[in-house]
Amino acid sequence: MTDTVAAIREAVAAAAPEIRSGLPGRRETAGTENPSGERRLAADEYADELLEERLGRIDGVGAYASEEREGVVDTGEGCAVAVDPLDGSSNLQPNNVMGTIVGVYDAELPASGHDLVAAGYVLYGPITTMAFAREGTVTEYLIDDGESTVLNADVTLPADPTVYGFGGRVPDWPADVAGYVEEIESELKLRYGGAMIGDVNQVLTYGGVFAYPALQSAPEGKLRLQFECNPVGYVIECAGGRSSDGTGSVLDVDPTSLHQRTPVYLGNEALIDRLEAALD
Repeated sequence: MTDTVAAIREAVAAAAPEIRSGLPGRRETAGTENPSGERRLAADEYADELLEERLGRIDGVGAYASEEREGVVDTGEGCAVAVDPLDGSSNLQPNNVMGTIVGVYDAELPASGHDLVAAGYVLYGPITTMAFAREGTVTEYLIDDGESTVLNADVTLPADPTVYGFGGRVPDWPADVAGYVEEIESELKLRYGGAMIGDVNQVLTYGGVFAYPALQSAPEGKLRLQFECNPVGYVIECAGGRSSDGTGSVLDVDPTSLHQRTPVYLGNEALIDRLEAALD
């Protein structure tokens, strides 16, 4: 499994410059929707097809799934890889930050977050970086020409948090969520850019809390358990933080379907503890 995980990380790193360089000519809609009913861009389809081809041919990868596909692709025998090929693709039109998320499960999908053996994300910012978690440690890499160089071998959330970002329309927040935000906004700086990976990376860098909460119009939230919440929750927990669905670790959520959604809260332990208390 160790060799397979390393091969997956290297394949994602190698694909990142190709995904990034392919964005300028793929800003238009593809004319289709993903299984969650969201409009796909040509860039979503391009990133998905590229990653399916690269990851599916790795020895030890037995299944590929993405939020752009209805079902799981059988690629042989081994672990299952769940991918959000282009997280925050709605940011492509205004040229804001985006990313790629990958989770490696030692189980058939849909799987529990506790079945993850590794997870990480690529951030397409001013530079391209990757945060990758394995065996309780998060490593940050610089990606340049498909090659990755270690920037920080042991990433942990700063003990003194400074930022927060919550998704969803404010009038759609439940009263307890709104009350929590009103409490912390006097302590932290608002940082929200509309791409989960960009906002989570701010929390990983500066400490704080990110959330896409349960909404009055969508009690299940917006983000998907297999492709976004589990992998990123795994990264945050390996970095010394906490994940939550509002009651406990998001990794504890029972998986019922491939495109299942869940509320998600990620950040410093004390902030997540306070949030869960506010939601009781």
